[in-house]
Amino acid sequence: MVITIPGVLSAHELAQYQQHLSQAEWQDGAATAGAQAVGVKQNLQIDPNSKLAQQLGDHILQVLSEQPRFISAALPLKILPPMFNLYQDGGSYGWHVDNAIRFIPNTPKRLRTDLSATIFLNDPECYEGGELCIQDRYGEQKIKLNAGDMVLYPSTSLHQVSPVTKGQRLASFFWIESMIRDHELREVLFDLDQSIQRLTSERGATDVETMKLSAIYHRLIRLHADT
Repeated sequence: MVITIPGVLSAHELAQYQQHLSQAEWQDGAATAGAQAVGVKQNLQIDPNSKLAQQLGDHILQVLSEQPRFISAALPLKILPPMFNLYQDGGSYGWHVDNAIRFIPNTPKRLRTDLSATIFLNDPECYEGGELCIQDRYGEQKIKLNAGDMVLYPSTSLHQVSPVTKGQRLASFFWIESMIRDHELREVLFDLDQSIQRLTSERGATDVETMKLSAIYHRLIRLHADT
């Protein structure tokens, strides 16, 4: 399931990000590509070990911790520190699937990539092309969101970034290991939680039937979650 989350970053935050990234030192993105993807990856990235990348990435993690829709959809256990990329001058990233396991930088810890995430950092009017194309059970979806919006999708999906033929496309990208590794079960839990949130808003937090549904939700989490 492909899930969009609008307004993860505010206009003020985006202006700061764009200012910092305009002065950043960019390097060949192929340096972080897996063996399968390196031949189809043509973009630029900031060194993930740089102070700038770490500061901006930490801010994104803080923002996400306060995003109910993200928590509901991802049920995150671990999040790889966010990275940053730039596409321009025909840059693209051909069809590929993300590596199943990634090491968390500067640690011996590993992360299973259950979900892939992209936060768009500039508006679609700033560039031509650059759609994130995702193949899922419903066919191909083309994603090109407003600045500050985020898309979340299974890391098992075949996907690509189409060539940017004019302007620059700025984004942050990262991976999540979910407490619920099964995609189907995670989708069911997301749908259930969204319904509970709507019912809570309509009926109030003390509604008996809503509380029963919430209890079922948390029972399922306890039964299936990795911690």
